Amino acid sequence: MPHGVVFDMDGTLLESEKLARSCFLRACTDVGWPDVDVGVYDQCVGATHAATRELLISGYGREFPIDDLLVRWSERYHAHIEQYPLDIKPGVLKLLEELASRGVPMAVATSSLRPTTETKLNMAGLRPYFDHLVCGGEAEYGKPDPAPYLKAAALIGVAPHLCWGLEDSDNGLKSAHAAGLQVIQIPDEIHPSDEVRKIGHPILTSVQTLVDYLTED
Repeated sequence: MPHGVVFDMDGTLLESEKLARSCFLRACTDVGWPDVDVGVYDQCVGATHAATRELLISGYGREFPIDDLLVRWSERYHAHIEQYPLDIKPGVLKLLEELASRGVPMAVATSSLRPTTETKLNMAGLRPYFDHLVCGGEAEYGKPDPAPYLKAAALIGVAPHLCWGLEDSDNGLKSAHAAGLQVIQIPDEIHPSDEVRKIGHPILTSVQTLVDYLTED
């Protein structure tokens, strides 16, 4: 049983990865770059804003209109999340309620910036479940570095090895694993890589599996 739980947000708590991908592809068309290798984009899932910028430049070349793209991508994405609440991933609400009923402290470790994180969680009605948030730029280094998860565990006052770390992406999973948490991966849009599978951690198809585990007799 976990003494604390640290959740990733996008793709783990909320159905946001499909929206992010859609807004990215539409923004690429907006800036005159319609032929997109989505494999490059996939490397950015779970990465920091700075890392995403470098990955896109490296993957698409120096001619890629990165500044215009990032502005247009952000405009499209925020126009949606500020008006419509994102769907909660299946099983997440039951898991949060079960953990809260047991008094398990919870935190979020995300690469999203704090204003965006607060907006998403508040709009979805999930913010009250979390004692602390560690958002993009608030740890010394971003995912896949362990710093975000180490900071989150410290904030809830639980040793990392006594915490569950829930993630969908490889970048986030590497971060939580390096921090020493008991890592559990629930993939969203992208399957775990062979490299990450070698960790030998549980890879689930749904958060509901964890709810069943916690509530079994």
